[in-house]
Amino acid sequence: MAKTKIVVIQMKELIYTAIFAGLGILLILLLVFMFFPSKKDSEKTGDSADTAKYNPGVYNSQIELGDSTLNLEVVVDADQVKSVAFINLEDSVTTMYPLVKPSLESIEKELVKGTALEEIPLSEKSKYTESLLIEGVKAALNKALVNPV
Repeated sequence: MAKTKIVVIQMKELIYTAIFAGLGILLILLLVFMFFPSKKDSEKTGDSADTAKYNPGVYNSQIELGDSTLNLEVVVDADQVKSVAFINLEDSVTTMYPLVKPSLESIEKELVKGTALEEIPLSEKSKYTESLLIEGVKAALNKALVNPV
């Protein structure tokens, strides 16, 4: 005759098995999503010339401020402004117009963060100086555009 076997499974073992099986499935799903590219990623890695906003390089513009001419230099990447600075800024200009340098620094900080040129907040005490500098930056960026408007 056949011998009957009785198997006793405790509830604790069932719970542990279910938890480990769930973690295993979760790990497999995580690996699949991490290592297989999605459609959005493949679109991003497509031809970067189509999505480039600027031609990378250094672009200059001039700003008339009273009797002085300020030379503004804008360094851009393919899609972002890297830095904005004055070229050969004279001490007499900074003495006559003390808000010029701090205004340009605040504009540069916003542009490097990725803020659009039109969305840069103007401070109340140097709003006219900043708007003049923004026009100079806009003139330099128009030279850098891939598809000029």
